[in-house]
Parts: sequence; C-alpha cells; structure tokens
Amino acid sequence: MQASPGQAANDTGRELLTFTLGGEEYGIDILKVQEIRGYDAVTTIANAPVFIKGVINLRGIIVPIVDMRIKFKLGSITYDETTVVVILNIAKRVVGIVVDGVSDVITLKAEEIKPAPEFGATLDTQYLMGLGTVGERMIILVDIEKLMSSRDMELIEAAELSA
Repeated sequence: MQASPGQAANDTGRELLTFTLGGEEYGIDILKVQEIRGYDAVTTIANAPVFIKGVINLRGIIVPIVDMRIKFKLGSITYDETTVVVILNIAKRVVGIVVDGVSDVITLKAEEIKPAPEFGATLDTQYLMGLGTVGERMIILVDIEKLMSSRDMELIEAAELSA
C-alpha cells in the first residue's frame, strides 16, 4: 500500500498516533498532530453542530474542538482525567479533537495494513484508510484530513465566523 502525498510513510512504514474512543483503538497520521493537551473547558458556539464542543484560545489562535465520540456516534460521553484533546494541523487550519485517551505512536508496515471492509449504506467508511494489525491489536486507520475537510466539517468555519 502506498502512502498518499503528505502522509508519513517511508521504508520502515507509516507512523501513527493511536488513541481510544469507546472500546476501539484508532490511528491517525502523526504528521498531522501538533500537540496533545488535557481536556479543558471550551467556549460554546450557538447553533454549532452537536459534535463541535466549542472553541479554545490556543496561544492566540481560535481552535474549534470536535468531540470524536459524538462525530462517530459512539454513545455516552464522559470526560475524566484521561480525556485529551489532540491538536491537529490540517490543510493550514488548526483543529482539536476530543478522544478518550492517547495510546502511543506506532509504525505500521504496508503488510500490516488491510483495506477497510465495505459495510454498505449502514456505515460511512469514506474516512477510513484501512485496518492496522499489531499483534492482537486491531487499529482503525482514519484519514483525519479527509474527515476534517469533509462537507459536514465545513460547518466549523461557519461556526467560527459567527463567534
């Protein structure tokens, strides 16, 4: 499997930051990650989509915060000491995603990445790059840039403009 432009891949594989949401483990391209912070209070934005928790001021930059549990429809949301915000730099924009916890940074070789299965109309797989396997671990690989620049995420811009 070849990496697309802008993704971390080399002869040794693809580097990913892994995080948990619910009982599942996800992986995103490490080159998109700017920093990892503990979850803090956000300023809510009126009329924003439900998955946008609000915005934070990060050293003078207004950063929209997306709760990935809500975005992926994963049920009840509880914020505790392990809840973190991963600050991403995507398409010249800074966005934060709320996840249950960060696991580690891993490198997956091409043979450890399998194509995402097709689920038909019941599950939207357009943001999945595939499934990674590390020993007994199964990691859902998310194309975070595609997800954050998707049509519904354009609502982030509208919410920011009204702030």
